[in-house]
Amino acid sequence: MILVRGRGRQRLRYAVRRFLQAIPILVAIVTCNFFLLHLAPGDAASVLAGESGSASEEYVAQLRHDFGLEKPLVLQYVDYVANVATLNFGHSFRYNRSNLGLIVERLGATLLLMVTSFTIAISFGILLGAWAATHKGKALDRGIRILAVVAYAAPVFWVALMLIMVFALQLGILPTSGMHRIGSRSSGLATVLDVAQHLILPSLSLSFFYLAVYTRLMRAALLDQLGMNYTIVAEAKGASPRQVLWRHAFRNAIIPVVTLAGLHIGSMLGGSVIVESVFGWPGLGLLAYQALFARDLNLLLGILIFSSVLVVAMNLLVDVVNSFVDPRIQLK
Repeated sequence: MILVRGRGRQRLRYAVRRFLQAIPILVAIVTCNFFLLHLAPGDAASVLAGESGSASEEYVAQLRHDFGLEKPLVLQYVDYVANVATLNFGHSFRYNRSNLGLIVERLGATLLLMVTSFTIAISFGILLGAWAATHKGKALDRGIRILAVVAYAAPVFWVALMLIMVFALQLGILPTSGMHRIGSRSSGLATVLDVAQHLILPSLSLSFFYLAVYTRLMRAALLDQLGMNYTIVAEAKGASPRQVLWRHAFRNAIIPVVTLAGLHIGSMLGGSVIVESVFGWPGLGLLAYQALFARDLNLLLGILIFSSVLVVAMNLLVDVVNSFVDPRIQLK
């Protein structure tokens, strides 16, 4: 009991320490994003002036003054960091709304897509990898490996388009885009089913690549663990193959899968930009795509900051989960 309580306090201190370490990382991310985006040609004033068709120089100068673009870049950065520290992400000229309100409004759709895709990828990846490892050299193992190679090599946008062509256009059983049926006024369970139906194709598209990665990693890790001395000793002591697999090898084999899954949160969030754009899914990815082309830099920076916080938080969560899965990890 004392050891358990001591381990719990160590995990708490470890989580707090990792949180404090994340603060300078987020500051560095904000800095890099700000200067990189401002290196690109054009700004919000030039976009609005171009859309007006016949904007005068005085009008453009007034726009640059309203957006604070006439200040030196360093002063713009100082003002932006001060605003971010108070959760003030500015105003979107494209949507004529608060950037924070826009991001929070779209965040739920992106989290729903990512959690669903992540769950599909890691659960089926672990399952398929375990099946392949326990049927090494057999037809099932070869079939799973072929499927994993195809899924690994297929681009995300191609998978999305193929799924739309087969299940939406040819079979007509799933919607092509959006999160709700157009003009739908349903509520309760009907709304949940409607969103679930629209979620199937985007989540499958986003999870396809990661499913292949986790399948291959789980197969290799499990085969490696099944060849270790401790599993051989367990079999010699009379443990059944099922007990050796699930009580001994599986727990150790899943550790690298969980670790890699945490590192994939960032790339999955980046992949959601493509998937949301193809399917018209109203999340942060589609919002970032629209903000980029509109040169709405404050909105784009706000999205990047929220995405960075999400990635850092998920990596922290994975580190803590790993400490539960593998007690050998030193919480230093």
